[in-house]
Amino acid sequence: MAEPLGVAVLGAGHMGADHIRRLDHVVSGARVAAVADPDIDRAEEAVAGREGVSVHTDAVAALDAPGVAAVLIASPGPAHEEALLAAFARGLPVLCEKPMVPDSAGALRVAEAEARLGRRLAQIGFMRRYDAEYQRLKALLDGGELGRPLMLHCVHRNVASPPHFTSAMLINSSVSHEIDAARWLLGQELTAVSVLRPRPSAAAPDGLLDPQLVIFETEQGALVDVEVFVNCGFGYQVRCEAVCEAGSARIGEAHTMAVTAAGGIREEVPQDYLVRFADAYDREVQAWVDATRQGRVTGPGTWDGYAAAAVAEAGVRALETGVRTAVDLAPRPGPHRRTRA
Repeated sequence: MAEPLGVAVLGAGHMGADHIRRLDHVVSGARVAAVADPDIDRAEEAVAGREGVSVHTDAVAALDAPGVAAVLIASPGPAHEEALLAAFARGLPVLCEKPMVPDSAGALRVAEAEARLGRRLAQIGFMRRYDAEYQRLKALLDGGELGRPLMLHCVHRNVASPPHFTSAMLINSSVSHEIDAARWLLGQELTAVSVLRPRPSAAAPDGLLDPQLVIFETEQGALVDVEVFVNCGFGYQVRCEAVCEAGSARIGEAHTMAVTAAGGIREEVPQDYLVRFADAYDREVQAWVDATRQGRVTGPGTWDGYAAAAVAEAGVRALETGVRTAVDLAPRPGPHRRTRA
């Protein structure tokens, strides 16, 4: 492909606007050809100063805009299923931000629709797979130097939650990243979820169960625990420690500048996921563009999107009932043999 890949970006909010910037100023081999957002002013602001970009309030109209050869979905989760199916109907490759679809039934419909095509079109935006530290940890675990993984200890903290955030969203929005990362790092499906609820932080809005301790069991007997705390107040932190038979490995502790002065050391803490994972997003989108230009699809797929939704649903049930909840995965659609995460 000699010409840059023309991309329709669906959603011009915080994430979508960052991807528009990334496609035009960071990633090579691509350009923004169309943008869609129900808020036309926001869409126009996101592409201000760019020529040859059509702006739409309707996502499907953007898919049919001149020059569009691929789609990046960064709209709210409930809009993803319709957009993915529309892209599939047009044979357009897609990079879809997580959640692929918020509910497992819809996610399974998307996976089944892609399977009926007989080829992959969608990559799902679990960007931690493209983070350099996560990739090093994955390589270490796959190499077997530390023996069999026994546990993952994970931390996921945000400065503050958005006004609309619910207790369930701590799991199906925030911890969904740990769900995919655990499946990928361990190469195992998650089979059961338990959620422990300490006394809510004084900084949590009324009614929000924050923090939570989420515990996953895997099909090969490993355990994954996640401390999720979305109103910690001081910064955005993501950490992961793998404990194995012959050693452990920890990532997520050295991402910012440390200043030594006045008899002490001050270390900056990122305030936003777009800061902490900026490089991972760049790597992810560049990999998607490169593969798409070559007629390939790589990275996490629709089954990963479905599995994350199914595990998150089990986690929400465990949160609501206080009871350990089994994960119920449907058979993998299509002729593919079952593969590891």
